[in-house]
Amino acid sequence: MKAFENLSPATFDEAVELLGTARANGEIAYPAGGGSDLLGMVKDELVPAPDKIVDLKRIPRLDRIHFSEASTEIDGLVTVDAIASDEGVRSRYPVLAEAAAAVGTAQIRNTGTLTGNICQRPWCWYFRQGFSCLKRGGDRCYSVTGENQQHAIFGGGPSFIVHPSDTANALVALEAQFYLQGPNGHRTVPAAEFFVLPSDSLERENVLDADELLIGISLPSANADRPGAYRKVMDREAWTHAVVSVALTLDMDGALCRDARIVLGGVAPIPWRVPAAEDVLRGRQITAELAQQAADAALEGAQPLAKNGYKVTMARALVRRSVLELSGAA
Repeated sequence: MKAFENLSPATFDEAVELLGTARANGEIAYPAGGGSDLLGMVKDELVPAPDKIVDLKRIPRLDRIHFSEASTEIDGLVTVDAIASDEGVRSRYPVLAEAAAAVGTAQIRNTGTLTGNICQRPWCWYFRQGFSCLKRGGDRCYSVTGENQQHAIFGGGPSFIVHPSDTANALVALEAQFYLQGPNGHRTVPAAEFFVLPSDSLERENVLDADELLIGISLPSANADRPGAYRKVMDREAWTHAVVSVALTLDMDGALCRDARIVLGGVAPIPWRVPAAEDVLRGRQITAELAQQAADAALEGAQPLAKNGYKVTMARALVRRSVLELSGAA
């Protein structure tokens, strides 16, 4: 790895300026929070070696969680472990705390930031092993006819990556708002609109412009009648991404479901919300039969590849079980 200069901005505004200046000068510059994904990609030569790293970790007082009656604000440098272990998050937003606890290893959770987890690049083995695939500027997606056991059953084409973030699914289920900052100022984007399908862009997985940063997250006020849960199936017990997962919130009135949010992970290039399954539950008393109907609706329209059809069965069972457990109807 070539030598690079480490820059330590005092604010996000300065970080954006440093990134823009470096790139205007023809230099390769990357922002780094926890840096675990970026540095691994540089080491494996999946992205060009940087001339400058803009170290966001040095920005002071941006690693806090702020609770109020109206909302909860999460600063951009809060670590995944802080989300998983914070009692306020655990009591108000259990789906997010459980998703954060499911991320990687303890070392990754201790160093990686929540915003970094959301913005990480795909873990498709063709992409990570340096194949000249569509995501790396090539002319084909090798998973279409290759080893596609871990690839998308929804939203695929022309690339069939799956989004690797656990926390992103929970944030879409919670209807979070994302705060972005760039050279043209600040903007707010709903979590559900932050992620980009390969059919819309092969170069990126989200709406961030080149010099923009995801600097914080806002969650709506917590509702004690709206429990949440995150369930994840892996192909080994630690340090791996979801084969399938589900982030679920239910707005309950006794046994009656007033509203629901169901987001699947490990099955699509973006967190995959399934409104048809939510519609099955809305306004009805949850029973085993209704949970099965919701699970069937959640997987309707899935288009598995040759070797990942098992995900349909697995995700259907996971949705059914999660609905029953969270509603208390199990």
